[in-house]
Amino acid sequence: MTKFRLRVRCFDSREAARIYFEKLGSSKSGAAIMAPKAVFNAVIVENLDNRAVNILKQEMLALGGEAATNEQVSRFRLGTSDTVLLGTRKQFDSLQKKLALQPFGLKAVGGELARVLNNYERRDLSFTVGSFDLDLGSRPLIMGILNITPDSFSDGGRFFQPETALNHARQLVEDGADIIDIGGESSRPGAVPVSLAEEQKRVWPVIEALRELNVPISIDTYKAEVAKGALERGAVIINDISALNFDPKMAEIVAEHDAALVLMHMRGNPRNMQKDPRYENLIGEIIDYWRKGIEKAVQAGVDRKKIILDPGIGFGKTLRHNLEIHNRLEEFQGLGQPLLLGSSRKAFIGAITGRPVAERAWGTAASIAWAASRGINMVRVHDVRGIVDLLKVTEALKSGGSFKVED
Repeated sequence: MTKFRLRVRCFDSREAARIYFEKLGSSKSGAAIMAPKAVFNAVIVENLDNRAVNILKQEMLALGGEAATNEQVSRFRLGTSDTVLLGTRKQFDSLQKKLALQPFGLKAVGGELARVLNNYERRDLSFTVGSFDLDLGSRPLIMGILNITPDSFSDGGRFFQPETALNHARQLVEDGADIIDIGGESSRPGAVPVSLAEEQKRVWPVIEALRELNVPISIDTYKAEVAKGALERGAVIINDISALNFDPKMAEIVAEHDAALVLMHMRGNPRNMQKDPRYENLIGEIIDYWRKGIEKAVQAGVDRKKIILDPGIGFGKTLRHNLEIHNRLEEFQGLGQPLLLGSSRKAFIGAITGRPVAERAWGTAASIAWAASRGINMVRVHDVRGIVDLLKVTEALKSGGSFKVED
């Protein structure tokens, strides 16, 4: 008698489940039917009327799922509560239809549930910017950092001269950078702002020189006039640490040039952001902040597909905040936008490892490997060559054996 084997596997998407079922020998139609039943999700609903929570719980239980709620809900007390719904994608698809007929705002919950779950699976994250086609859905893109500043926390002053900066950019591209991100003003904690004229003087000549590399250029600035000149000289991405909050003209400039836009979350500004940052609901507050930025950008004419979100590691965050963001990256996917992580050589890595800035490459690698396994779409790094190899291996491991190699 053949000895059987038994093991547990969790599928992270319907596509992964479908592929596995077909390998198992299921028909294509059978695999497609089974795939939604194999993907388990935990959906968090916040600030919902307790009457709605009770109905939501009963509907989910009736479908064979589960719901975790505040004990006050079961006592039928008025107010609002959070709840976590637990079930397969198939069960959530059925729940959406049932909620369309329910009171207390549950019809809107059903619509949002459909949108968030569809965004979570995010099939198409590609767009064209300038003459470049960027595909952020197949693998994480690497944004190489080029600081044209004398006071950046990591490499301040090293590439301050235009020729030195150009040589370093060439090296970043040779090492495998998909994008070069140029900054002319340090945003480290406590940094003093530089004048508009000084920032223009630092970055514009370098951007013009980098056009020969034929690689997408990002400009790290919150000043609309700097952004405008950068876009006219060949940049195609605006990386705004203020998420459009520091300069009201920024969204209009991005829209006029049909550029891509990075919206980063930050509490306060670089001078005060690390002075006792506190949150009641870290992930929820970041998402609300982004939604306001996205709405502002779209209303100004920015193409929503070209908006990239950065949770702002180290920008108004404690060590615990930075770790929580890493641990809950997947929750950001419900917004349906590409996600960027900028953890390279940051202070939280030093706090964990005890290493100075120049010796945080391995800590950075751990952060990025973790993020890549949880759906991050772009990483902003100093040490490009090592991260290229790290992401190649990470993607091969995620492929579950379907990674193509030459014999």
